[in-house]
Amino acid sequence: MPANILVVEDEPAIQALIVANLQRAGHAVLRAPDAETALRLVNEALPDLILLDWMLPGMSGINRARRLRSGDRTREVPIIMLTARSEEQDKVRGLETGADDYVTKPFSPRELQARINAVLRRRAPQMTEDPVEVGGLRIDPVTHRVSAGGQAINLGPTEFRLLHFLMTHRERVHSRPQLLDQIWGDHVFVEERTVDVHIRRLRSALEATGHDALIQTVRGSGYRFSETLQA
Repeated sequence: MPANILVVEDEPAIQALIVANLQRAGHAVLRAPDAETALRLVNEALPDLILLDWMLPGMSGINRARRLRSGDRTREVPIIMLTARSEEQDKVRGLETGADDYVTKPFSPRELQARINAVLRRRAPQMTEDPVEVGGLRIDPVTHRVSAGGQAINLGPTEFRLLHFLMTHRERVHSRPQLLDQIWGDHVFVEERTVDVHIRRLRSALEATGHDALIQTVRGSGYRFSETLQA
């Protein structure tokens, strides 16, 4: 599934090659030559994934990764470090800083795309195109269809995105602000109660097949998708 990817790389030729291959794969790409530009772009809108060069002018990529992981808003953004450093201790340091993966230069476009896909499946499963089935409820992001026991369930686009996110992050409690960021988008100013309205619509659509109980309200915290019945 196409993702919004921020490429932070100060070498123009390498940056251009990475951007061209990502765009060819269908991704939307933002580019930054240094950590400060990257910070500005991240503040404007959160990317789905960041490709971050280790050696950058000014603040290093390793320090930028550390700051991203310490921020409430950015700590969940997947990061892949790009570096010419191939020593094991450098890889360990990068991963301990919070990077999700570590790619050593030179690398092939196919390898980089495979690493991106793997990280997105692990850290942002809602970005993948794989169908998801839980408790007989099936959602397919490619065909945009939802069904249960062979019965089609009609959902609006917002309810579809909401269900897909919850099903790919089941058993986790998500607050209203978190759901607003994930479903409506970062820096989109919508009332938190809007989440409640769409949760009610989603439950109503799932009621006919008995799957509405999978979407649980966790009092004082938010919502959770779970097959375990609440006490």
